[in-house]
This record gives sequence, structure tokens and C-alpha cells, in this order.
Amino acid sequence: MQIINSIVNWINFKRLYQIDLYRKFPYDAQMEVLFDLLEKAKRTEFGEKYDFKSIDSIKKFQERIPVCTYEDFKPYIDRLLKGEQNVTWPTDIKWFAKSSGTTDDKSKFIPVSRETLDETHFRGGKDILSFYAQNYPEIGLFKGKGLTLGGSHQINKINSESFYGDLSAILIENLPFWTYFIKTPNQGIALMSEWEEKLDKIAKATIKENVTNIAGVPSWMLVLIRYILDLTGKDNLLEVWPNLELFIHGGVNFEPYREQYKKLIPTPQMNYLETYSASEGFFAIQDQPNQDNMLLMLDYGVFYEFIPMEVFDDPNRKILHIDDVELNKNYAIVISTNSGLWRYLIGDTVTFTSLYPHKIKITGRTKHFINAFGEEVIIDNAEKALDVACKQTGALIKDYTAAPVFMEEGKMGRHQWLIEFDKVPKDIEKFTQILDEEIQRVNSDYEAKRYKNITLAVPILTVAKENLFYRWLKAKGRIGGQNKVPRLANNRQYLDELLILNEKM
Repeated sequence: MQIINSIVNWINFKRLYQIDLYRKFPYDAQMEVLFDLLEKAKRTEFGEKYDFKSIDSIKKFQERIPVCTYEDFKPYIDRLLKGEQNVTWPTDIKWFAKSSGTTDDKSKFIPVSRETLDETHFRGGKDILSFYAQNYPEIGLFKGKGLTLGGSHQINKINSESFYGDLSAILIENLPFWTYFIKTPNQGIALMSEWEEKLDKIAKATIKENVTNIAGVPSWMLVLIRYILDLTGKDNLLEVWPNLELFIHGGVNFEPYREQYKKLIPTPQMNYLETYSASEGFFAIQDQPNQDNMLLMLDYGVFYEFIPMEVFDDPNRKILHIDDVELNKNYAIVISTNSGLWRYLIGDTVTFTSLYPHKIKITGRTKHFINAFGEEVIIDNAEKALDVACKQTGALIKDYTAAPVFMEEGKMGRHQWLIEFDKVPKDIEKFTQILDEEIQRVNSDYEAKRYKNITLAVPILTVAKENLFYRWLKAKGRIGGQNKVPRLANNRQYLDELLILNEKM
């Protein structure tokens, strides 16, 4: 095993050196990416429309090409779905990552080029292993197999030569052949579309394997783990996979789930590594195990820009590049990619916790917040407060959402939380009080609105019945893969749907 680790470390040496370079020189790395993208796409329809060949600075790039949302870019994507090529990217687009997001039931189809597969997502996967091997030289990861809990894909009904599906399924479909020897279950099971049948087959196919690492969205991986424990009658996952040592996770904040994983995988030798991967690209990796931030990966064929959230709706806003950003400010991310997305607003918000190297934390979504009364509560605020409330009351959270209760005649405005617990706190009022106080502590706008109940009253907390969120997602056809529960909303659409279902259960 030591020989294998030595070979891996030798292969990783050059790559880790490259990463160290852009830790020190992020602007240069990003300039190289931008002008490489412009050069490759200059003869596409989009490149000729905006005269890419004459763009010689970020300033000119920003002046010439508008920032766009999915809806703005959709006419180009619709043409790609019908089989047109060389529209926004020069190589053929045959794969589309289907994403419903968490703010709209309507599906989005994100183009995925061969370059994005090889230079972005697969490079990200290799870099995860590079960082892990660097941090844990004595790893036993390569003694066994990896289990990735992904989604499914199908033939595009508009154009029979292209395909769409969950990003995870697209990656599984396009993995190099040699990875089949270190992955479980087989591809046929991994890409099944019917979630509950797939869950059963994955469990039965993997319980006798030597699984050393797992990867997926924490909430869905918990469903699989519990299914496996029920199936085998074991008390914890180490009784099934004694050599399990790594969980690569992303998609949702891990903190609400950390304690549950510690109980299900009860060993201090278990390691957890966060990644930031989306349908649009692979963006960041937790490179240090003792830090809860992620290194922004600057040479993956993605050029980044950042909009300060305080000027997000200002038509004259200044949009920043990597050299302009500041610590501890909330930014919306804009990307240009090697799949032909140009100045595309992906909807995520981040804050920089370190510069040189540039490290980030995901803080939420541009549309996922509560600001009905000027309180500007974002997901990062909510999850920090929930973490404290759980630790102080011994509670464990499975899923949650929150929305405003709007002011009516004679009634104060407030927030309403709907939480499904794995372990319900003995005192719900105490939990609610801590949650309220902690949001005030981390958000001065919320604190001001809560001052003496002048604008906002004490929040309401409703305990959800078991499997409420699972049943709600299932009814919408959004089980498994990268589907997520909307955490915060500035309206009551999701909360009211869930409350109605909760009453019927």
C-alpha cells in the first residue's frame, strides 16, 4: 500500500506545484483562462457577434458582453438542444445537465462540453485525490472502491444525438474505463432513474464490497446509509464497510448533518471533504482538513466575476474580478466557461475568507433569502444559528425551510420555520429562542427589526412530520441526485405547500 501511495504522491507533485502558483498569482491564472476562452470561441456565432478577437482586456470584455441569467441565455441553449453547433462554443455539445434548481420547478438545461468534462469536472476529481493524499500520506483509499450516489440521464427527445440528465449521471457515463475497477455499483445500477428501486439495488450490490470512500449530497447519502443499516441489521456503517475513511460531499451545507454522520460512522479516523460543484462547472475544493473553507480553483476553464450583493440590483453596479474582491463580503458569482456560458449568473453567493490563496464559503443563493421586512437573512445566517440551537438543545435536523409571515391588520410580521428533526429537542420554545437570538447575533439587520418586537415578532417553529420533505420532493419528481429543499424563500409558496401536506400526513 505504501508503494501505491508513493506513486500517487509522485504523480501529484507537478499538479500541486501548479496549484501553488495560482495561489500566489490568481490574477495571472484567471487572465490566462479568459483569453484562452475568447481565443477558442472567437469563430462561434456568439464570438463573432461580440467580436471576441478584438477583446484585449477585462474592461473591454465587461463592456461588450452583458451579464445574463438562464432566461437571457435560453434562446442559445434551445438551439443547442435542437442540435445546432458552434453557437456559443466551438466543439460539439452533446450533453446537457438538467437542473431544476431550488427556486423554480421548471427545468434548466446546462450545456456540458467535452472540455468541461475533462478540464473542469474530471480535473476536479483528480485534484480532490491530490489534496487528500497530500494531507493524509498514509491513506488506505486505494485498497477499496468508491461509491458515488448520483442521478440518471436519458436521450434528449428534441435531438436523438444528445442526452440530458443530472450532472452526476453525466459524469458517471463519461468516466474513463479504468475507473470501473475502483467504483461501485456498476454503471447500470448507478444510472437507474427510479430512486427507490435504485436505492435497494445500490445497497444490495455494495454491502459486500470494500468501500473506502463515498461521495454525494449529505441529505441523500443519509437516506442510503440508513437503508443499508436497515437491510443489514447493523448499528453503524463501519460494521458494513470497516475501511471507510472519506466522505466527499457538496450540494448543501454539511453542518446540520455532521453529528448524524459522526453517530453513523463512529470513528475519529473518518474524514470529510467539501467540494463546490454545480451543473455549470466545478469551482472549489476544501484543500485543508482543519479549515471549513474551500480553495477557488482558478485553472479549470472558468473565468470568475463577482457582484457585491449590496449593489446587486443597481444597474450601474461595478462587477469585480479576482484581484478586486475583499474579505467577508457577500458576492454573487458570474462565470464564463469552456461550455460556452458567457457572463452567466449562476445564482450562488459566496464570501471570501482568505486572499492569496483565495478561499471561499458558500453563503446562499441570490434568490434564497428572507427580506420581507428589510432583515436580509441569508442561508449562511440561518445555518449558523441552527447549528448553535442544535448543539445547545441536543437536537438533530433532517431538513428545513423558512418564509415570512406577512403583516396583517393587528398582527406583526415574523418568520415561520418548518423543521423536520431526526432528534426533536425536548423544549421547542427554547430551540426557537436560541435560533432567534443567534440570527440576531450574526445579522444586525434582523437584530434591528427584532428590537423590542417593533417590526418583527418572535418566529414561529412548526415541527414537520417524519419524511415530509421526502414526500414533497417525490411528488414533484425530484428525488435523489442533486435535488435540494429550498431553505429560505421571500414568499410563502413552498412553505404553504409543505404545511398543507404536513396537515394531511
